[in-house]
Amino acid sequence: MVPLIGLSLVFSILLAVHVVRSGQQMYWLWIILAFQPLGGFIYFLAVVLPEITGGPAGRQLTEAARKALDPEREYRQAKERCDDSPTTANLARLAAAAAGLGRHGEAENLYRQAAVSIHSEDPTLLLGRAKALVELNRHAEALTVLEQLGEQGEAGRTAQVSMAMGRCYQALGRLAEADTAYEWAAIRLPGLEGLARYAVFLAETGRQGEAQEAFTEIEKRAAKARSHFRREAKVWRDMAAAAVQAA
Repeated sequence: MVPLIGLSLVFSILLAVHVVRSGQQMYWLWIILAFQPLGGFIYFLAVVLPEITGGPAGRQLTEAARKALDPEREYRQAKERCDDSPTTANLARLAAAAAGLGRHGEAENLYRQAAVSIHSEDPTLLLGRAKALVELNRHAEALTVLEQLGEQGEAGRTAQVSMAMGRCYQALGRLAEADTAYEWAAIRLPGLEGLARYAVFLAETGRQGEAQEAFTEIEKRAAKARSHFRREAKVWRDMAAAAVQAA
């Protein structure tokens, strides 16, 4: 028993040294030392192992761990940068971080501030603002922004734009247009959001058979999702399941 405690202590000390020398966030020290040896294993899997193995999977694992442990880290960093220099790029970064935390009112305001002058027709800024307006249930305003974006040719004809338009059309009672937009987006949008939102729309408009078909496809794709996408896949799968079961 004593040798195991000694090994755990040495393991934790070595990882603590790695935290300091590699410039990691200091909260890792608390996790490693307060929760021995589990905290050390978490740090090793989230930070050290991806450094050793490299590649996209390792980077995704590290980012997922950081977001889970400190979800506001990106927002804090973006806000500090924006406070120092409120450029369009920094405003956009802060807006995206705010939206990621569900602070859609703040995100909409920041995107609106950023989309001025030569950036007034920037597709990323317009889409970001439109999506924030959708989440705020300001669908008519969102649709106006999306229509402005649609006038820009290919830049305004993406799956994300189509999905946002579908949500606006549905909320405004323009169901035929919503159906077209949802279907187009569901085919092209990566992940399960597009298909899940289309399944919900089909269920809510009384097309139970089509909704069930879409949900069956969602279940097939969710079962094949890679480990780091499973949590997100489950969110969309559960959303579609609730709508289909309620229909």
